[in-house]
Amino acid sequence: MSSTIKKEFLDLGKHPIANAFLNKEDFDEEFFFDLKVCWDEETKLVSIKDFVEPERIFNEDYPYNTSNSFPMVKHFKNTAKMLKGRFNPKSVLEIGSNDGPFITNFDKKTSVCVEPCGNFSLKTAHKGYQSYTSFWTTELSDKIKNHHGEMDLIYAANCICHIHDLNDAFTAVRNLLSDDGVFVFEDPSLLRILERGSYDQIYDEHPHIFSVTALDNILRKNGLIIFDVDNLSVHGGSNRIYAKKPNIPSNNTVSGSVRDNLLEEKLFGLNEFETYLAFAQRVEKSKQSLVNLLQKIKVSGKKVMSIGATAKSTTVFNYCNIGTDLIDVITDTTIDKQGKFSPGVHIPIMSREDIDILDYDYVYLGAWNFKDVIANKEQEFVKNGGKFITHVPTVMEFS
Repeated sequence: MSSTIKKEFLDLGKHPIANAFLNKEDFDEEFFFDLKVCWDEETKLVSIKDFVEPERIFNEDYPYNTSNSFPMVKHFKNTAKMLKGRFNPKSVLEIGSNDGPFITNFDKKTSVCVEPCGNFSLKTAHKGYQSYTSFWTTELSDKIKNHHGEMDLIYAANCICHIHDLNDAFTAVRNLLSDDGVFVFEDPSLLRILERGSYDQIYDEHPHIFSVTALDNILRKNGLIIFDVDNLSVHGGSNRIYAKKPNIPSNNTVSGSVRDNLLEEKLFGLNEFETYLAFAQRVEKSKQSLVNLLQKIKVSGKKVMSIGATAKSTTVFNYCNIGTDLIDVITDTTIDKQGKFSPGVHIPIMSREDIDILDYDYVYLGAWNFKDVIANKEQEFVKNGGKFITHVPTVMEFS
């Protein structure tokens, strides 16, 4: 992204592909890489040092099915309704459509989606939508423009941060966007990650962690400007970025939220390297606290399970070297994960129906961003004396 030297500030050690859940026979062939994180002094962009080839991550075996998450389905339905009301787009493209919970809120005749995972691309195609099984590139953008014309709305959720070459990605967007069209995308907020200490949002799928400051720099370089920002609670804290071409005077109006976010990030210290070094120290302390707590529970003869076989928990378990010595089993509602083992540390994954949560004393929340939903669902566990464990914003147990 930049010719400047990237400064490394965090080393999370050897990590597997975060969503590559395994059968026993796959253990010996498991892929690992060095998960180190850097800050670019020029663009202010935070990225992992060594990118993993996207084909290793996003393929026919990719397990994350968005429609399995009711909160996310509701989020996309509400987002689509808001965008229709605000911009009234006549044509819509979604980058990274998964199995279609966003794009299916729009007219099939004027909607196009792009999804590199063939298993999910096929699902939206079967629903009658034009779906391209591909990664997002300028070459694909040209192809779509030739077949479908320019787009009034280009949308992506938790996807742009997956793309290695942001210059190419944003050029592709600009090429396909109509003159008065809007580019709207949501990704985890770097500021919220640093605030909460949620280092578990750093993994292979997220080669970049965005601040509004970095995006403002890189989008401008590629002929787009940010004109609005929404701060969201989804995924533990995300930013919804609204961008457009600056080619006509009416497109140059910028909302106060852009200035507010840039100022908040500056005051927090996102433009200073020392902020990232302090975050790295906090991450190390979090690791020691979590391991000490789990070891203390184990020594006392208590049992611990985890809810949520997430990419987040892959980061935590591998960085902290937490395996079946500390956590017995993970439950997850995704059928494709059940009966398999977690990446790297190989904790077995089972369906919720196959486990009696009352047999356990503690539950570690692999999906801490849904802790209220989980706690409400597992009230019997709490009444029975059970406690939950989270590491965000600090390591703690609660009921």
